[in-house]
Amino acid sequence: MPNVYVEPLPKNREGAIEGYALELSADERLTPIDYKTQAEAIKVAKAKGFKPLVARVRHTSKGNPDHWRVAD
Repeated sequence: MPNVYVEPLPKNREGAIEGYALELSADERLTPIDYKTQAEAIKVAKAKGFKPLVARVRHTSKGNPDHWRVAD
């Protein structure tokens, strides 16, 4: 089962989270849709057969495993 990142939006900026994106890499999205909640994004990712990873920090790097944890 491949990983997908549940990325908070807007990316790498302080302030309120406006939604979530499902990304395969830093520049490749799984879907063009922005999800209103993290739970909704996780549900879609699992339904598509991916293992969703959620951010532990607001400024994320896909290459740093300390920035991500497996969604429950």
